[in-house]
Amino acid sequence: MINIAGVVSIIIFYVLILGVGIWAARKKESGNDSEEEVMLAGRNIGLFVGIFTMTATWVGGGYINGTAEAIYTSGLVWCQAPFGYSLSLVFGGIFFANKMRQQGYITMLDPLQDTFGERMGGLLFLPALCGEVFWAAGILAALGATLSVIIDMDHKTSVIFSACIAVFYTLFGGLYSVAYTDVIQLFCIFIGLWMCIPFAWMNKHVTSLSSMDVDWIGEVKKEEYFYYLDYGLLLIFGGIPWQVYFQRVLSSKSAGRAQLLSYVAAFGCILMAIPPVLIGAIAKGTAWNETGYKGPYPLSQDETSMILPMVLQYLTPDFVSFFGLGAVSAAVMSSADSSVLSASSMFARNVYKLIFRQKASEMEIIWVMRVSILIVGVLATVMALTIPSIYGLWSMCSDLVYLLMVVHFKNYCNTYGSLAAYIIAFFVRLLGGEPLMGLNAFVHFPGWDEENQRQLFPFRTLAMVLSLVTLIFVSWWTKWVFETGRLAPGYDIFHCVVNIPEDIQRVEEPAEEGEQMSMMASGAMGKLYGAATLVGKDERNGRINPALEPDDDVLPSEIEKLRGSVSSGGGIRSGTNPDVQTTL
Repeated sequence: MINIAGVVSIIIFYVLILGVGIWAARKKESGNDSEEEVMLAGRNIGLFVGIFTMTATWVGGGYINGTAEAIYTSGLVWCQAPFGYSLSLVFGGIFFANKMRQQGYITMLDPLQDTFGERMGGLLFLPALCGEVFWAAGILAALGATLSVIIDMDHKTSVIFSACIAVFYTLFGGLYSVAYTDVIQLFCIFIGLWMCIPFAWMNKHVTSLSSMDVDWIGEVKKEEYFYYLDYGLLLIFGGIPWQVYFQRVLSSKSAGRAQLLSYVAAFGCILMAIPPVLIGAIAKGTAWNETGYKGPYPLSQDETSMILPMVLQYLTPDFVSFFGLGAVSAAVMSSADSSVLSASSMFARNVYKLIFRQKASEMEIIWVMRVSILIVGVLATVMALTIPSIYGLWSMCSDLVYLLMVVHFKNYCNTYGSLAAYIIAFFVRLLGGEPLMGLNAFVHFPGWDEENQRQLFPFRTLAMVLSLVTLIFVSWWTKWVFETGRLAPGYDIFHCVVNIPEDIQRVEEPAEEGEQMSMMASGAMGKLYGAATLVGKDERNGRINPALEPDDDVLPSEIEKLRGSVSSGGGIRSGTNPDVQTTL
């Protein structure tokens, strides 16, 4: 029989979240449907809300359920996610938050498309999209299983209902709704789980955690050191290249605040991991065959993945478990809405606009994003109902290499290197296998564990290093062969070394046939317009290149003198073209 009280409590909670989402949608500036307003909340997220929504980037359904499961199955030392994701926020703040916010990017893929071109950026969108959709689908599946455990609610009904709520308020409010509901959801997670812990801890079926029979700490065996390190690096570096993180970074009011939010959220991730860690330890010390639990004992893998809702159901009173259920639901929705919005934002801007419809209006892009929200939401829901095993998918840490190079060392990489690195990293990861996706290992690296069918060799880190080396080497080599004339410019098919389209090289066509435009790059002219006046990808993608903005050191007298020389046609360029003079 379905638990009526539980259903009522979950409905009340969902109405609260929906109400906050709709209220937050009204904070959007009336009549302003620009990309920045909808995707980045007008870059106007306050400090308090920013801290909560940045923390909620990782503290979701997968985070709290996965942490409790890791403590129960392997022990505290193997629970790497809280520390790994916290460090990913710290490194993200140090290396990326300030730089990307200063550049005025709108999505994570913007610097990739600026450096590697629109089509290569579209190719890099695919793993980002898969990560976001799989993440949303996995946590929706986890929520469905949680509801079925605690209130006997039908699995499919709960998944569809939860997805509809998250998609509905995201559809109308964009990042405003997602950010403000994150505040409510994070409070619900913290209070709901802490409320359950004393009741579960004092249950008569739970052994003292200090008992020698309860090993909730775990150990790392000598032969597992590299395996342990591999997963740690995967969580740290694989936790950075996610649009859900950069959407918060880029929505901050300033670059300094974007860094601050990353550092505070890192502490928040550790703090929010304490309740699920304690719940996992309590589950480890529980004699499950003495409780109301009727399933297999010792617990199978299916049961251990739901260890948190099992603690709420069998070790706490009903009214307490309902608060815990609200916490799990809040965690899931705080992740699902973020992933849906992130994937939709990247598709609307980086695929639809920059590849297919460069001249699309702001309103057209927003409607494409809204349709994408529906499609991504449906896709995640379908996957959650049909492939629940995707619950544990992680991002490939090699993605970080692209961001690291294009943000800090863009002169040392190009599209050829990017494509080669993409292919190399993909095949190394594929050859190593991925149990969570049901992919068997094609290659057994040194230290292969035959008994457990797993790679102890750090092949994920190897994929990242090979990707980095390939990116740098192929970029250097292609630049060398083209610039030295060993390959003709016509072979530069990606137009990124020597065969660059003229609309990127020139301000406009010369006035007379065969006449090249020459610009002064020194004196007052150089100060005013920088060393070059090229129309680059920053400008074509709607952002201002700081190098092309007027220099603050240029004196008004110099500007007036320059204007006078332009109006008199004196010495600015050879030939006379009034259009160019007017532009200058």
